[in-house]
Amino acid sequence: MFSQLKPKKVGALLLGSAVLSFGLYNIHSLSGVTEGGVLGLTLLLQHWFDISPAVSGFVLNAACYIFGWFVLGKNFVLFSAVAGGGFSVFYAICELFPPIWPQIANYPLLASILGAVFVGVGVGISVRAGGAPGGDDALAMGLSKLTGYNLQAIYLISDITVLLLSLSYIPVRRIAYSLLTVLLSGQIIGIIANGSFKAEDK
Repeated sequence: MFSQLKPKKVGALLLGSAVLSFGLYNIHSLSGVTEGGVLGLTLLLQHWFDISPAVSGFVLNAACYIFGWFVLGKNFVLFSAVAGGGFSVFYAICELFPPIWPQIANYPLLASILGAVFVGVGVGISVRAGGAPGGDDALAMGLSKLTGYNLQAIYLISDITVLLLSLSYIPVRRIAYSLLTVLLSGQIIGIIANGSFKAEDK
């Protein structure tokens, strides 16, 4: 299995993780815009049921990765470990420095667009290489493989579902910026990935 970790493959997975972590730290963490998918769901559970995102996030992400393992195979887990581990390392490095442009929080529309670009490109590169840096991505890749729907459609359905539920406690205007972000990022991910991943070595 480890023989599949070619330098080019590892490089692509780490590049995607670096782009993703840079965008999340310098844009998303400052913008106050919520997320769809697993992250948005953890915030929803925290608000209504007082369940810590540390707990719900671990459970939900683990379930998504296990699902991905069964659908996409052992190599998927290996590649995702590289992508996810790379994200954690790169994000920790980003935290050693102040945000490049903290004032971006005053421009939610710009933050939504730029954030979507960084997330879309970062995740898209990792997914194209066969790994998922987050549970959302593992779920989307697995469902795309099972259903035949493209990644854009899977991301859109899951994100909009969570964002609609989030309207129960988040103002409509803030949700609108979040919707813009997830719409753009999901499309970018799908375009870059373009069905390049596949189930291997189950």
